[in-house]
Amino acid sequence: MTATLGPPVVELHGLSTRIGERYVHRDLELRVERGQIVGLVGGSGSGKTTLLRQILGLIRPTAGAVRIFGQDLGAAGRLEQAALLRRVGMLFQGGALFSALPVFDNIASPLKLARAAHIDERVRELASKLHIEMFLDRLPAALSGGQQQRVALARALAKNAPLMLFDEPLVNLDYKLREELRDELTQLFAVGNSTVVYATTEPSEALLLGGHTAVLDRGELLQYGPTAEVFHRPASIRVARAFSDPPINLLQAERSTSGLCLCDGTALVLELPRHAPKALVLGIRGSALRERARSGDLELAGKVDLAEISGSQTFVYVQTALGELVAQLTGVHELELATPIKLYLDPSQVYVFDAAGPLLTAPQRHSEAS
Repeated sequence: MTATLGPPVVELHGLSTRIGERYVHRDLELRVERGQIVGLVGGSGSGKTTLLRQILGLIRPTAGAVRIFGQDLGAAGRLEQAALLRRVGMLFQGGALFSALPVFDNIASPLKLARAAHIDERVRELASKLHIEMFLDRLPAALSGGQQQRVALARALAKNAPLMLFDEPLVNLDYKLREELRDELTQLFAVGNSTVVYATTEPSEALLLGGHTAVLDRGELLQYGPTAEVFHRPASIRVARAFSDPPINLLQAERSTSGLCLCDGTALVLELPRHAPKALVLGIRGSALRERARSGDLELAGKVDLAEISGSQTFVYVQTALGELVAQLTGVHELELATPIKLYLDPSQVYVFDAAGPLLTAPQRHSEAS
């Protein structure tokens, strides 16, 4: 086996995986370049965890192959697999800790195996960043689930491996700590010492990490590219649904002489492609809806169904003549149920999809307009 030094390329070639009668993946093709950060974004059951386990060679594909460090790990012998896996840092949900070892030794274990220098300093640095320095002498059983997850994350980061695989590493943590650690991880990954594949159900995490994003849904790779590009130009309704938080608002519409017409008769003046069909779907991100009107805005009146405060934002679910809409408002808004509310939308901020799925037009980004 010829080992390639530094971060590896990860390649999926025609990857299909069937468990029983169900396909978990179908014909996946993906190439992650050296030192790249890739977010695997998709809901529960989209195939993210299975894909990470296949990269490790823990699950053999029904067809196709996964190559890391220039090797097909699933076809490698035991000694080759062991040598390759020493160069991989991994953290799965509920990452197993060594129950008989205190937190310090759990974090230090990969460093000791590598006979690294300054182990004590490195362990305490990571423990401080993850706010677990007060638990270093405790056994894992004495910690909460979220605290154990932080220990597992510290151990994975301590390895500083050329290939890092993460399966929703922040899912069990409280909101404030999750926000802090997202920033920390982004800075750590930006150094480029590792190729990183990071599975998450939260689009906001993928956006913060930057890099590239692969959107998975029911085992299919729907879109892959630079994260900002995938977010701002989702290739289809399925991508827009999977890569939106809160969920993108989707409204039925029809092509008209001046643009399109919504189901309540509201007309929007929009420039559509010549090939646009009659049946359309309008996509509105929650962040595009505002409480204050601007010139040329469309007014959407309704009543509050629910208001959820999340950090410094409020998600407001509003029942309108077009159906339920969710608005992502900046700041804390304490709104009572059934309160009348008016939302405003700049028509230039809508997505238009063919009712069959593909994207037809997307809002022009400010950087593109300048």
